[in-house]
Amino acid sequence: MTGNYDLRRYGEACALLPGRLRTAALLAEERVQAAAEELRLRIDRPLGLTLPEGEVSMPGTRVIRDDLEQVLDRATEFSRYAAAETLRRGYVTARGGFRIGVCGTALPEGEDSTGFRDISSLALRIPRVREGAALPVLPELVEDGRHVSALVLSPPGGGKTTLLRDLVRLVSTGTDLAPPCRVSLVDERGELAAMHRGRPQLDVGDHTDVLDACPKALAVPMLLRSMNPQVIALDEVAGEADVAAVLSAAGCGCALLATVHAAGLADLERRETGRALLQSGVFRRAVTIRGRGRERSYQVEVLP
Repeated sequence: MTGNYDLRRYGEACALLPGRLRTAALLAEERVQAAAEELRLRIDRPLGLTLPEGEVSMPGTRVIRDDLEQVLDRATEFSRYAAAETLRRGYVTARGGFRIGVCGTALPEGEDSTGFRDISSLALRIPRVREGAALPVLPELVEDGRHVSALVLSPPGGGKTTLLRDLVRLVSTGTDLAPPCRVSLVDERGELAAMHRGRPQLDVGDHTDVLDACPKALAVPMLLRSMNPQVIALDEVAGEADVAAVLSAAGCGCALLATVHAAGLADLERRETGRALLQSGVFRRAVTIRGRGRERSYQVEVLP
């Protein structure tokens, strides 16, 4: 079943490509299609597939500027104006939850960007929901029927977002370990719920409220004021502002689920923001993801 699902998601991603590139992509071996994490389009370069072990090029292909325009037209359903806000941030989310990163000549205005003049490459991410991925770790994140705050650690591409998404789904839906909770999900980069015109394209549970495309430092106080969450979930806590937002939520009685780039606790402690998270005493557990693809394993540690 999983193999069929992986192939179907790959095919749905390829449907956003122009005809000749789609044909070439679908000629890849099934094992490659099932493992592919991204489709990469760069002007004057072959179509690329990102696999767990690295990127490979599709022979006999060459991407032209019009290919990029066609992908964006399909992704925005020929209404780029409707996607202008996320496009200026460097991405657009297509129906089905496919997030397309955009690169090219930016149009900066102060510390922000108003969009792109010339688009040179696209990264079409293929999200795959792994229902049950969080089941092995969930029992260690519950005490007396209540969810405790936890950090999820891995290097980039290690599966943090996939694990967090399934944790959110299980916490929101409820399990034998704990009843359903109101979850407020801060989806700043559109990768967790993949909102498309107000609807999550990826399952994040029945009792989850999603705040999309909003910086975490702004989103957390908004959610605390307006949504009365029992759990707040955030992806990729990084700078000082993110850490401050996390710590402010902890004082309001919410459990927190957050991801951070780190190979493990020792790596996290070497960074200033990492030390601030650990020394705050907010988080009770750390979940470290090791390995890639289907070889991933999880190590749960109790934090002091």
